[in-house]
Amino acid sequence: RLAEAKPAFVMFVDVRYPGTVATADGMFPAYTHAYGALPIVSVSFMDAWRWKEKGATAARLRVLGGMRDGLSQNVIAESPGTDPDAGMLFVGAHHDTQADSVGADDNAVGVAAVLELTRALIDVQHKRTIRLISFGTEEQLSAGSAIYVRRHREELGRCGKFMLNFDACGSLLGWTELSCCGSHEMGKYLNDFFAERDEYVTVKNELMPYADHFPFAASGMPTVCLGRSNCTTGRFFHHRPDDNMSRISIPLLGRLVNITRECLIRIAQADPLPFPTCIPEDMQIDIENKWGELFGGWEGFGA
Repeated sequence: RLAEAKPAFVMFVDVRYPGTVATADGMFPAYTHAYGALPIVSVSFMDAWRWKEKGATAARLRVLGGMRDGLSQNVIAESPGTDPDAGMLFVGAHHDTQADSVGADDNAVGVAAVLELTRALIDVQHKRTIRLISFGTEEQLSAGSAIYVRRHREELGRCGKFMLNFDACGSLLGWTELSCCGSHEMGKYLNDFFAERDEYVTVKNELMPYADHFPFAASGMPTVCLGRSNCTTGRFFHHRPDDNMSRISIPLLGRLVNITRECLIRIAQADPLPFPTCIPEDMQIDIENKWGELFGGWEGFGA
């Protein structure tokens, strides 16, 4: 409806972060293809506040540049299992970031975790294959992850048992969260695993469709996204230029990687798996609805 109204531009104020720095958000390629694109300018909350204080009633801007095609890759590594019939585990993160953002927490820390897990699994024998993927274009509604899942849907349905995604999990101050699309038994298992190693997490049984694990959940696979918040709205430096290394706790990230490594190996070796690999029916219905609404379903927008 907004595109059909043909506004001159859209001015975006992110009310989650009442600061002096504008946040950046990209356009979703699927939406742009289906509905068209609008000129968008992001301004900081306090700038908008000051304009309102002074009674501003109009705005004018000049847009330089425009839309252009881009190329993105998914980078895949695999640690083969000893039993081809035992199924497959997936680990993911994304290597893109937002405009004008260093992207240290969102999501260089996730890529570092995937790289370290790949190195640490080289000499470990395990029953199930572990496939590790660094996705492109997550910031444009998980385009890289969605394309991967659509192309490998049959394999995921046949072999996929579990997917763990790292996204913005290195914040210096805050609390670690596991956003779970799966059974309560899975959430409890993971919560207990972390707690036994003196790392306490908040387990949230929620969809959270704006990260790379969500397309995997749409395929029917139980998924977990490991992240870390430092304010009630997420992270105060979310999609900003100050998302740099000063925001990151390297010791914390090291602990999280070591614990997830132990957990993945335990799951990869378990017989049977330590939790059901199904998603509760009510959650699966919600996932299917969001998959259609946000991603255009299995065919995608404009297919």
